[in-house]
Amino acid sequence: MRLSGKTALVTGAAKRIGRAIALALAAEGADVAITYRDSSEGARQTAADLAALGVRSLAIRCDLCDPQAIQDAVAEVASQFGRIDLLVNNAGRFESVPLEAITVEQWDRIFATNTRAPFLMAQAALPHLRRVQGRIVNIGSLGGQHAWATHGHYCTSKAALHMLSEVMAKAWAPEVSVNAVAPGMIVQGEVEEAYEHFARKTPMQRNGTGEDVAAAVLFFATAPTFITGQLLTVDGGLGLS
Repeated sequence: MRLSGKTALVTGAAKRIGRAIALALAAEGADVAITYRDSSEGARQTAADLAALGVRSLAIRCDLCDPQAIQDAVAEVASQFGRIDLLVNNAGRFESVPLEAITVEQWDRIFATNTRAPFLMAQAALPHLRRVQGRIVNIGSLGGQHAWATHGHYCTSKAALHMLSEVMAKAWAPEVSVNAVAPGMIVQGEVEEAYEHFARKTPMQRNGTGEDVAAAVLFFATAPTFITGQLLTVDGGLGLS
């Protein structure tokens, strides 16, 4: 129970990777607050599953494109739990569009969720994190390290998030440590043939799971605070191909 007595806030954690992260943190004793936008049913179920692990849980509806909603969400977590020790910026948007066809609206929407929202969430949580020598873990992407021709706006937004993580680590040390996790091909549930193609290309001969990403987040959540400004790729070696 390495996180007993601590509070974690995980964005976009009603399902998929965010849910796996939240459950892993709760299994280590952390009280966990999650945000969601549209997945109210999934958020209620995740909150119930977190509580079943014997920790306090909270699900907050938050539109991460709304700066005021971000401020309100952080304030509610701090009010309910009395502290914030760990912020995991997991929520993200992904879409495939030919580079020449990306609209201004699509570009701005991706950056608002993938880059601006983690910045605003971290900025809002910073006073609480500083008080407890807290931590931030941003969920980037293998796409932020490699150019994917039909995901130009996504790749660029995640590359920016990787750099933002380094800037945060430098700007907010020594009180707060900041690191990033870059998942590769992560699948949940039934696997389509397209994903099997990636599994065959991966040296570890499988796609990743939410639990793989959660283990990386848990490492940064419990490692010495001297580890900061790092990017940990969780891709089974896919980026080597």
